[in-house]
Amino acid sequence: MTGFLRFLQIFSLGTWLGGIMFFSFILAPSAFGLLSSRDQAGILVGFSLGRLHVMGIIMGLVYLAAMVSLALFATSARSSFGGLARLAALIVVLMILLTAASNWGVSPRLRVLRQQMGSVDATPLENPLRTQFDRLHQMSVRLEGGVLLLGLAALYLTARQ
Repeated sequence: MTGFLRFLQIFSLGTWLGGIMFFSFILAPSAFGLLSSRDQAGILVGFSLGRLHVMGIIMGLVYLAAMVSLALFATSARSSFGGLARLAALIVVLMILLTAASNWGVSPRLRVLRQQMGSVDATPLENPLRTQFDRLHQMSVRLEGGVLLLGLAALYLTARQ
């Protein structure tokens, strides 16, 4: 049982991180490079990001459930919930919180601004709506990058246990 629970931990983090990497390095650049309208690419990327966030939160919860189960099945809760395990769990909780903030805080505001502008590309850079959109977009990118870096740390700590 312990082996399966460790597998779930690695699988959940690997799935979440793989999704972020696919989104960041393949899907988003491809959408903006291949689609005829940058506005359509933005809609596709925004929709996909929402799905990625939900999947990430689910994977984070799977990770935490596996960690709690490991503690219950271990002969000694102390050995199972040592320093590395606690640190990895805290990192995953932070990843979930950052993902939730992006999904339910930043992304909805980006959608509203996109609707108000009609076209992000056609809106001048000095327009207050565009300025706010660009600022929120940067925040979204930073949040996703932070989740990726934290996830790599959590995966490393989990693999070391």
